[in-house]
Amino acid sequence: MTADASAAPPEKPREADRSADPAAPVPGLVLVSTPIGNLGDVSPRARAALAEADLVLCEDTARSARLLSALGLRARTLSLHEHNEDARIPAVLKRLEAGATVALISDAGTPLVSDPGFRLVRAAIAAGTAVRAVPGPNAAVTALVLSGLPPLPFLVLGFPPPRAAARRAAFAGLRAAERAGLAATLIWYEAPHRLAEMLGDLAQVFGDRPAAVARELTKTFEEVRRGSVTALAAWAEATPPRGEITVLLGPPAEEMAVAEAGLDAQLRAALAGQSVRDAAALVAAATGLPRKLVYARALALSGGG
Repeated sequence: MTADASAAPPEKPREADRSADPAAPVPGLVLVSTPIGNLGDVSPRARAALAEADLVLCEDTARSARLLSALGLRARTLSLHEHNEDARIPAVLKRLEAGATVALISDAGTPLVSDPGFRLVRAAIAAGTAVRAVPGPNAAVTALVLSGLPPLPFLVLGFPPPRAAARRAAFAGLRAAERAGLAATLIWYEAPHRLAEMLGDLAQVFGDRPAAVARELTKTFEEVRRGSVTALAAWAEATPPRGEITVLLGPPAEEMAVAEAGLDAQLRAALAGQSVRDAAALVAAATGLPRKLVYARALALSGGG
């Protein structure tokens, strides 16, 4: 029997039915890392994930459209940034529940790391939705391995507060944590016009220790400057840099380790005759350090942490 030429073509399977096709994209939320500057750093998996996605969530749709075009891809995009993330979540979850594949990208690098998306990921996990990641470029890790500073442990802190008073207070809290035992390379992102002031605050709060400033990573004018915090602050003041900036501060120096050993000695002496809580309170009062930080160190020394 001859087929009816007037019959409508078969409809595209709905998102919820795509699991029947073994070649279909895997439904769920996929976090896709994108280049931080050099388009050559996009991975085959990232390209495939973006090509297969029913929807691509991005911070800036215009910027992401340029990336997708450069990759030869066409995709439906929707903005998701810090100001609309909460409002977007219900509709995105509804699409995910219907069997869609939704990709999340940031303007550059790995999503969620100083970029929006955490609230969406948390909501997707709570809803039982599959969440996957396509790893790739990250400015903090790239700067770390180029800095010449100790690579482990490290602590990525995102952008510091833009206002001077709040920034110094945040730095003071980290300095107090160092006095209580924290010893790690610290990493921040910073805007070029605030770099000199930020480096000056680092020198004031942490002292003049080894540091590095990386800018325009993977791009044509990539630059990594290494030196003391004060020297880098003077450079940034004299020659304000441009581009995407990552700042790294080395861990406490030998003399600070000695000071920390002194804190441990005080805590051990206090713990010999008192409870962890009382010993921490006594030493915190004597040293002026935050009680919570001293308590955490006392707990570790007592074997309870």
